[in-house]
Amino acid sequence: MNIEFNRNEDAMKMMLSDMRQHLQKIFEGGGKKAIEKQREKNKLTPRERIEYLTDKDKPFIEIGAFAGFEMYQEYGGCPAGGTVAGIGYVSGKQCVIVANDQTVKAGAWFPITGKKNLRMQEIAMENHLPVIYLVDSAGVFLPMQDEIFPDKEHFGRIFRNNAKMSAMGITQIAAVMGPCVAGGAYLPIMSDETLMVEGNGSIFLAGPYLVKAAIGEDVDTETLGGAVTHTEISGIADYKFKTEQECMDHIKKMISMIGAKENAGFDRIAAVLPKKKSNQLYGLFPIDGKPYDMLEIIECIVDNSEFEEFKADYGKTIICGYGRVDGWAVGIVANQRKVVKSKKGEMQLGGVIYNDSADKGARFILNCNQKKI
Repeated sequence: MNIEFNRNEDAMKMMLSDMRQHLQKIFEGGGKKAIEKQREKNKLTPRERIEYLTDKDKPFIEIGAFAGFEMYQEYGGCPAGGTVAGIGYVSGKQCVIVANDQTVKAGAWFPITGKKNLRMQEIAMENHLPVIYLVDSAGVFLPMQDEIFPDKEHFGRIFRNNAKMSAMGITQIAAVMGPCVAGGAYLPIMSDETLMVEGNGSIFLAGPYLVKAAIGEDVDTETLGGAVTHTEISGIADYKFKTEQECMDHIKKMISMIGAKENAGFDRIAAVLPKKKSNQLYGLFPIDGKPYDMLEIIECIVDNSEFEEFKADYGKTIICGYGRVDGWAVGIVANQRKVVKSKKGEMQLGGVIYNDSADKGARFILNCNQKKI
């Protein structure tokens, strides 16, 4: 019997046990009370979101779980650096996933949070992986704001990386599932596509209380920067959903259409005939030039009559969206021929390209180029 070997084995097992206990505590984030507050708002924890989003038959490799370990104790600590991140499979494709932990100081950014996010962006660039940001953050942790921005490798470099990844053709998708305030508000806007959850998701540089203090105006969160405001008026966000699950289901569809690099782009699956028969087109086109709904035409063309519309409530005189034709993932840009009403109350003529619809069309074509669609 090797006594030294046994002693080492026992010591290592104890260390491993200690590490697992630390990990279990880290996985609890800000604690049970903070998690219960999430539940009251019909919100999932970051790990629950990642579990729902990723493929069940493949592993999610968490990266940086010990980031922030025993740091910032004077502020109550920062488990996992306030962010859950790693690499997982979504719709069969490897993706980098970064999720703010709202249970840790309302998802605020500590210095280590910025460094962890930068590391995940670096991994995405090195391996050309799509990035999914699950945003739920109160912005920079104000007591330490002087330590978050100044260095070249600190928070501000995240936005530089957003631009660089866009130039590299790396898809970035941001799902705003909670607050997205101040400096953190730039990240979803600089992503390729932005999704928001109604009621919980919000994007603004300053919240209602600061607006009241600055200009004396009373405004609620939804009006200032909610999902309806940003999908129908500002055009900053592209999609809105009632629940987090609906939002993540849509992300899965988006990822499924990204072309594979080894195939030189263009994703294809088994073709499915449209539910609406193509011979219906004969009756849908008016012979006298009257307005008609282009969506009905598209449903006769795309596989299974499934069409995922992009910015459905913004720039309505142009229809943009994703579908499949003969199994190929395609982007469709079409003039809407019926008269529409904008959120600002303007009546817009069908077939006319207004400034909001032109901006929408240009953005959509760029997104298709990014995704090799």
